Amino acid sequence: MVNSLIFTYINWTIDSDIFVIPLIEHPIRWYGLFWLLGIVLCYKILGSLFKKEGRPPEFLDQLTIYIVFGTVIGARLGHVLFYDPGYYLNNPLKILAIWEGGLASHCGGIGILIAIYLFAKKQQLPFLWLADRIALVVPLAGVCIRLGNLMNSEMIGTASSLPWAFVFTHIDTIPRHPAQLYEALFCLLLFVLLYRLWKENKLRRNNGNYFALLLVLLFSFRFLDEFLKINQEHFEDSLLINMGQLLSIPFILIGAGLFIFNRCRERIPNIT
Repeated sequence: MVNSLIFTYINWTIDSDIFVIPLIEHPIRWYGLFWLLGIVLCYKILGSLFKKEGRPPEFLDQLTIYIVFGTVIGARLGHVLFYDPGYYLNNPLKILAIWEGGLASHCGGIGILIAIYLFAKKQQLPFLWLADRIALVVPLAGVCIRLGNLMNSEMIGTASSLPWAFVFTHIDTIPRHPAQLYEALFCLLLFVLLYRLWKENKLRRNNGNYFALLLVLLFSFRFLDEFLKINQEHFEDSLLINMGQLLSIPFILIGAGLFIFNRCRERIPNIT
């Protein structure tokens, strides 16, 4: 599967299905493969980190189960509640049909936070201590998910005349911003930044600094990248900013507030 050029644009012809297994109704898709790749990569990196900190393998195994379930449930319910509640109200069984698509990354993030909170409470660990470590690998998962979106020709961008514009031939013949690729590349850079700061032992004075930095940078870029995407649902056309941008704002504010609070704690130790 090699992409060819249409004049100066990239002709994206990749099929979202990889192959079909006999006797199984639904095909194996690139999106699911990249989700699995993201989980494996995050598991490996966190495994190395927790090993250095003296945590047993069972610690990460249990944490992974919490996060996977939290991500999928949160992302699915977010799509149901914020993007197409009318359809799912009339077709409640379709809520379970996640193989048909429909995952909201913002609410997947909320699901992760709930999972981290529950796991930290069970293990009697500070929530922000654990959130900092998860924050290191979240961008890497974001890379895989956005590449999955690209392979599926979904979350496509607005029309563009730039030489690297993509023509998603399964959708139409209009050159568009590869907004999924923009976000994947940003997430890769963010992963490198956070991991380097961690290796250099910076920002560790207070729990929550890496988590706060992740929220501010990731969702600020997501807010901007949404300007280069077409709206996912028709109701968004009547909004000043789309649903993805509306859902990004609370994350940015929470991250900024936490970072400022931690900076104040460094200067005024009595603040709790």
